[in-house]
Amino acid sequence: MRIPKINSNSYGGKWIAVSFLIGAVIPLILWLVFGKVYWIFVILGGLGLTAFGVIFAIEMRQDSAKIPHYERDMRERIGFDPQTQYAVIRSSICTGEKVAGFKNKKNGQFTEVMVIRTPADEERFRRIFELESVKTEY
Repeated sequence: MRIPKINSNSYGGKWIAVSFLIGAVIPLILWLVFGKVYWIFVILGGLGLTAFGVIFAIEMRQDSAKIPHYERDMRERIGFDPQTQYAVIRSSICTGEKVAGFKNKKNGQFTEVMVIRTPADEERFRRIFELESVKTEY
């Protein structure tokens, strides 16, 4: 089970909404009903928003320059199974174009994952899928 990061759309929005509710909406309703401001709610809401900001900034700092956004969950989305597949780079003899992916051991079906333009791309492919080596087929 993965714990959702606060900077994802679904989790961060809920945090902000609850903090705003506690810090602004509830004190406004209590002020309208009783004519008195209950500062404890304002303070709690402010602390919630401040905590969100601090955690969000820390997570953004940790995420920066590690893995691009479109590659973060690539391993889970692609579904590489080492029991039934093996990693391979298909290289065209004519054009030299290289595509990294996985080939089914039984029927030979190839699943494209990413284009390889530089050795750094190949290294990133190995890092994302935790591979030691990748075969090249022509």
